[in-house]
Amino acid sequence: MDWNRSHTAVVFIDPQNDVLSPTGINWAATGDSVTENGTVEHMLAIFEAAQANSFGMFISPHYFYPTDHRWLFNGALEADELRTGTFDRPGALNLDGLTGSGADWLEEFKPYIDHPDTVVVSPHKVFGSQTNDLVLQLRKRRINKVLLGGMLANMCVESHLRDLLEQGFEVYVVRDAIAGPRHPEWGDGYAAALINYAYLAHGVISTADVVAAMNSTT
Repeated sequence: MDWNRSHTAVVFIDPQNDVLSPTGINWAATGDSVTENGTVEHMLAIFEAAQANSFGMFISPHYFYPTDHRWLFNGALEADELRTGTFDRPGALNLDGLTGSGADWLEEFKPYIDHPDTVVVSPHKVFGSQTNDLVLQLRKRRINKVLLGGMLANMCVESHLRDLLEQGFEVYVVRDAIAGPRHPEWGDGYAAALINYAYLAHGVISTADVVAAMNSTT
């Protein structure tokens, strides 16, 4: 695992209240996995280590605007997100009501995400980075290795992983800095994702691995 701040960056997906906070719309589905993995605490540890050691930090958020609610067909999770108002904002250029809402960042993440060196890319709309400018922002900084975390394990994280691999990046998934939903019929999203990560990623690693490697970088 040759990680150097000149070519390696952290990408966190959907570090938002609706999937990571007890106040979020989806906590009933995600809360057990978030709690068991210590997802928030591990993401925070990586934020801290990345900033302290000058590693790039990229945030790929999920937002829905009123115009998105006029889509004429949706998959199962998309339909549920739009029905419940998950990640809703009043418009692309309208921040009214964002602070503290489900679409907002977790409060403890804000000092790191609001840091001037952190890159917040345009929102993805379904699951993957095909619909935003993440790849462009990484390429423009000559990043070729990605440490991937965030939400949801089997949906947006896995979709970002697959797209980044197809785009030629070396990608490591931080297994305890993610979590997934649990559904009585669809199953355990986190468990499903771990199987695919093992087949797809260049490594499935722990937060401890990431923090130690960053802190030892000269």
